[in-house]
Amino acid sequence: MSTGKAPMHPLLAQYLTQLSTNPLRTKALTSSTFCFLQEVIGSNVAGLPPPQISKDAAPLTKALARARIDSKAIKMALYGFFVSAPLGHFLVGLLQKAFAGKTGLKARLGQLLASNLLISPINAAVFLASMAVINGAKSVDEVIRTVKGGFFAVLRVSWVVSPLSMTIAQQFIPVELWVPFFNTIQFLVGTFMNIKMKKMKLAAARKEAEERERERARTATEEKH
Repeated sequence: MSTGKAPMHPLLAQYLTQLSTNPLRTKALTSSTFCFLQEVIGSNVAGLPPPQISKDAAPLTKALARARIDSKAIKMALYGFFVSAPLGHFLVGLLQKAFAGKTGLKARLGQLLASNLLISPINAAVFLASMAVINGAKSVDEVIRTVKGGFFAVLRVSWVVSPLSMTIAQQFIPVELWVPFFNTIQFLVGTFMNIKMKKMKLAAARKEAEERERERARTATEEKH
């Protein structure tokens, strides 16, 4: 009876080869794709209305609008390629160098603490600052307010997800599969949070519209009397 490992899927093997030979480029393309998909999936699942376009628009423009592929999705892809992936590559590289060759419970705990107390706060701040710019922040003050307002909320999610995923990786995932494993976890969590935030914004917008409508109705009633 064979005791060898199960054969790896050819696409995964090819991805790992690219990750080994061109790590930053591969991570950048992966992050860009996932950030783009998070935005598009989030908009569709949350039920955001498609952007209004002219009836005379080109078929491709209409198809993109129906799929909720807009400028923000493109900006998210650029964020993933030029910001998220290079930053993650650099920070994780530092973490791996710091704990290279170290094993045992103390090393694992140290890795978890370093990830949560050093890497996660940096990632959270950069993410929020980038989202502020993507969402139209015009000044440094607006960016700072966005970072301050969402910093601990993002960090709490990271402090829950990061230790769990790291523990699973340390116990069950071969080291060469850590990058695709963590990418998948980040994609799933990011998509979930994106959907949640868009639904909250949509509900807030509907509530605001209902309040305006009630106010107009009250005003009209008072004018009649």
